[in-house]
Amino acid sequence: MRRNVIETVLGGVVLVAAGVFLAFAYKSADLRKVQGYEVTANFSSITGLQNGSDVRISGVKVGNVVGLSLDPKSYQAVVHLVLDNTVKLPKDTAAVIASESLLGGKFLSLEPGGDPDLIKPNGRIEYTQSTPGLEQLLGQVIFSLQSMSKPAESAAGAQPPKM
Repeated sequence: MRRNVIETVLGGVVLVAAGVFLAFAYKSADLRKVQGYEVTANFSSITGLQNGSDVRISGVKVGNVVGLSLDPKSYQAVVHLVLDNTVKLPKDTAAVIASESLLGGKFLSLEPGGDPDLIKPNGRIEYTQSTPGLEQLLGQVIFSLQSMSKPAESAAGAQPPKM
């Protein structure tokens, strides 16, 4: 009987420690919902960007991606984001889809410009840039390596001029 009590107490201690760990992880992960105003941005490709992805300025989280849709007229991806009310963006702000790491997820990086006019709530970020996928980058590298080797091959096969 005494053994069952000790096992029960140890199980309770483990559960409390797990709860403390989860609470600490939740607070340090900065998973809070951003309250603020919504803006949109159109991209040619948003591969890897998801609902809930961070929106950052200089690496500091200032918002979240709250929706992704397709514009039926231009066939561009429309990204809906919510920005903190304290962040006021100039009209010439650029939005760039960036990678957290080589294997990590994507986030939306904002690069504010210098325009005195500001983007209003429900406004649109005009200047956007999609990052190419890893496959596209590898294809470009392979293509450039092939084109660099062709002039060397043709120069090696050429005969010197006769005099």
